[in-house]
Amino acid sequence: MKKEKTKLKLLTSVLHKMKISTKIVLIFLALNVCSCKGNAQDTETGKLTPKYEYLGIENSAFPKPIGIINDYGQVFTESQRAELSKILYDYDMETTRQVVVVTIDSIKPYQNIQKYATNLGQSWGVGTAEKNNGLTIVLCKPCREIGIATGTGTELILTDQICKEIIDEKMIPEFKNEAFYAGIKSGVLQLIKKWE
Repeated sequence: MKKEKTKLKLLTSVLHKMKISTKIVLIFLALNVCSCKGNAQDTETGKLTPKYEYLGIENSAFPKPIGIINDYGQVFTESQRAELSKILYDYDMETTRQVVVVTIDSIKPYQNIQKYATNLGQSWGVGTAEKNNGLTIVLCKPCREIGIATGTGTELILTDQICKEIIDEKMIPEFKNEAFYAGIKSGVLQLIKKWE
């Protein structure tokens, strides 16, 4: 117990001496480690395996959220996930607006990816409850579909029309070249720009 208190004092002392930006990076890294700790992984391939939980929305099951990037479809590289996580985490810290990206191999039993994205965002509680300022982006590569769902606070600025234009003009052209990360990143940056 005494050792732990000494370590805690030492850590506290070091953190007080660090600059604020370094503290933010450390907090970000700690949150990433914590959010990734519970990921279900296939031990042989290292691929994420979604853990499904019955949530009662239209008798559907959604995977459990693992963070702001939920790459169940294995679309991104590890460095791409890290880069996109940093963009979205920094944006959340600056604005309290939460953007979550989900890649998945199937939207069953849903027929409409937009409805899937909306219900997924609601069941995960994307955004703050007071402002309802979440944004959920769902990409189903095998389905060749993408959906952007907005909270009621978000849709006052990012209308369905704006989201559709961003999908059509920024994301789909990249997807046609199999550049899924480039499409998602380009779309995310444009959404952030329009959300001002």
